[in-house]
Amino acid sequence: MNDSPQDSPPPAAAPEPAASAPQRDSLWRKPGLAAWIAALAVILFAWQWYDSRSEIGALRQELAKKLADTDTQNKESRLVAKQVREAVAEAQIKLGVVESRLAESQNQRIAFEAQYQELSRNRDEWAYTEIEQSLLIASQQLQLAGNVKAALIALQAADARLQRLERPQLTGLRKAINRDIERLKALPHVDTVAISVRLDSLIAQVHGLPLAMEARPQPEPPAAAGKEAEGNLWTRFWRDTWAELKQLVRVQQMDKPDVALLAPSQTFFLRENLRLRLIGARLALLARDGTSYQADLKAARDWIGRYYDTRNNNVAHALAMLRTLHEAEVGIEVPDITATLEAMRSYRLSRERGGR
Repeated sequence: MNDSPQDSPPPAAAPEPAASAPQRDSLWRKPGLAAWIAALAVILFAWQWYDSRSEIGALRQELAKKLADTDTQNKESRLVAKQVREAVAEAQIKLGVVESRLAESQNQRIAFEAQYQELSRNRDEWAYTEIEQSLLIASQQLQLAGNVKAALIALQAADARLQRLERPQLTGLRKAINRDIERLKALPHVDTVAISVRLDSLIAQVHGLPLAMEARPQPEPPAAAGKEAEGNLWTRFWRDTWAELKQLVRVQQMDKPDVALLAPSQTFFLRENLRLRLIGARLALLARDGTSYQADLKAARDWIGRYYDTRNNNVAHALAMLRTLHEAEVGIEVPDITATLEAMRSYRLSRERGGR
């Protein structure tokens, strides 16, 4: 069916044409607007340039500051590194010294361990040697000097040493030593030192003791002055004459009519022989010879009682001391402990042969 032209839609309105080029050019030709645009562009450019320059300056300052800080840190790092190197070098030197000392101490420790092992091996030998020496001393003190006390001390020291060793095989030796100790303790005590001191005192007094022939009667007390004044002249004359005559003649009553009269040379030899007797008694005391000791003291007592003035206090004291010394028993028979010493030596020899 054909539509009529009235029924068809009206045609679309055509767009307005844009401003033409001559119109735009006319706009740019306006002097005010273009100047403002140009000025604005210049200001914008200047502001951007100034801002950029400020940022660049700030960046430069910051960069310079960072570079300076970095340089300072580098210098400090180099100084620290130098100090570290020096410390490391010093530590290496000290470490070398410590290592050398450590090596030296290790060598010393090894040497000490070797010596300790050697001493440990020889400890028993040293102990046995000391025990044998103690037994030898005890035997010598008994045989040569008769010193029971010193021998007893030496035996007790040997027994204490054996007790510290704690060796069952040494039980028999300990029993022998204890048996010898009991035998020495059972002996009577002789104070050799005190007796020797007394004998020395007597020897020193020999030359000062008065002889019997040198004794003089006691002088009579002088008459009183009143009695001398009594009587007449002749009486006093005869009294003085009688006193002078009594001085010329001496009448003495001898308690011992057989007092020996000795010449000066005999007196000298008497005193010297008496000293020799006392010296012989002291030697017999040290040798534990009771027979010789008592014989010398008896002879000394007889000589003093016969030739010396027994009424003198010193002579009486010497006689009393000789009597006391004569009663002392010095001839003690000391036991023989050589068997114990030989047993110790035999044990050492058997041990050395077994070790070989």
